[in-house]
Amino acid sequence: MSKYLGAIHSVETFGSVDGPGVRYVIFLQGCKMRCRFCHNPDTWNISEQNKQTCEEILEKALRYRSYWGTNGGITISGGEPLLQLDFLIEFCTMAKTHDIHITIDTSAQPFSNDPAFLSKFQQLLEVTDLFLLDIKHIDDTVHKDLTGHTNQNILQMARYLSDHNKPFWIRHVLLPTKHYSDAYLEKLRAFIETLDHVEKIEVLPYHTLGVYKWKELGIPYTLDHIPPCPKTEVERANAILQKALKSSK
Repeated sequence: MSKYLGAIHSVETFGSVDGPGVRYVIFLQGCKMRCRFCHNPDTWNISEQNKQTCEEILEKALRYRSYWGTNGGITISGGEPLLQLDFLIEFCTMAKTHDIHITIDTSAQPFSNDPAFLSKFQQLLEVTDLFLLDIKHIDDTVHKDLTGHTNQNILQMARYLSDHNKPFWIRHVLLPTKHYSDAYLEKLRAFIETLDHVEKIEVLPYHTLGVYKWKELGIPYTLDHIPPCPKTEVERANAILQKALKSSK
């Protein structure tokens, strides 16, 4: 029986962009960061509603296992999954008894070098196959402007995954404003080159598909003057960042 309940926002039964293969994506509720370009502000607060046991969630997911093939599985996203660390460990442990490939999509904001946190995080590593790590911006000052939080513990988590031989992808939202330049991208590339086990780098173009949610929630959207990121900018950023995979250890 489950000891912990997960605060669930929603699920996607046939995900194709949140990890390898076809994924059953579970979006958890709750996030401390306040990214100005967030397309899911409705996941920020942890609600007492829609809390489910590990057994309930896994039973629903297994109905779709035939679609996953040999390289698909379950991705846990958010919100921020690491805010529900005890539930996450319990669910992933249960899922691994079914030999399911587990991916966790995280912005790492709760990550800490505190021994109590690291003890639990190490348990999570043992039942997780892949991490998708969102690095919102490599410059700490700009990161604070965009998200309201430092990036230092996020970069620490990247180093921790590298040092503990855990495969991960790095995801980076490209916002076509003064916040982005070749200099910033080169700085991010240089950081990635210091890491091991980075299997993939994904440049995610800024879009405005979630702006209506901000309006529905009555939250001022401060980037409404910025158009979606053009394809040419994504290609330029990719050309810079992908060099890190060729030269990293």
